[in-house]
Amino acid sequence: MSLSKKLAAEFIGTFWLVLGGCGSAVLSAAYPGLGIGFAGVSLAFGLTVMTMAFAIGHISGCHLNPAVSLGLWAGGRFKGKELLPYIASQVAGAVFAAFILYLIASGKEDYAGGLASNGYGEHSPGGYPYLSGLMIEVVLTFMFLIIILGSTDERAPKGFAPVAIGLGLTLIHLISIPVTNTSVNPARSTGPALFEGGIALQQLWFFWVMPVIGALLAGFAYKWLWNNKK
Repeated sequence: MSLSKKLAAEFIGTFWLVLGGCGSAVLSAAYPGLGIGFAGVSLAFGLTVMTMAFAIGHISGCHLNPAVSLGLWAGGRFKGKELLPYIASQVAGAVFAAFILYLIASGKEDYAGGLASNGYGEHSPGGYPYLSGLMIEVVLTFMFLIIILGSTDERAPKGFAPVAIGLGLTLIHLISIPVTNTSVNPARSTGPALFEGGIALQQLWFFWVMPVIGALLAGFAYKWLWNNKK
């Protein structure tokens, strides 16, 4: 598959992830009497990844996340020369999705300006401090990459990886929405932060650094844990 087609797939897939996941949080989570709440938002993020894994996994691998691309590279499953183009396409897809979501959400008269950005401290949904955010983003990104690397291994049961990955991301959101609004994905954090500005943009560095640390640790751990060579 040509690189241009892979990048187009990553753009579309990341667009869907942010539009579906953040869109559910902004438009549906607190809808009076019928809101989907944390559980619904968690499922929405999981469904976006699962549906795209089936739709574009055979084209680009369906990373949709700079941390995933870096973790796969660390695990020996992705070419280093494609890292920067993949990350650029993922960020572009996330920013475009945030723009579309902003156009939709801002059409409501009482729109308060939120786009489900990530944060810690005063910007954490539950008021969790920096250290709590650090731990949850590093640990959960680590576990997300372990799920991805393990379920897509050639020795794993065939055809179930999208389900495992989608359910894994759902579980991650169920755990961590109150802490950081769940990033584990620098691109997902970048799109909303650019349109929200303020503290969301000030804290954006955190949601690049911590997921990347977790992903790299998982990639290196995977190479050791699943290596069956004596």
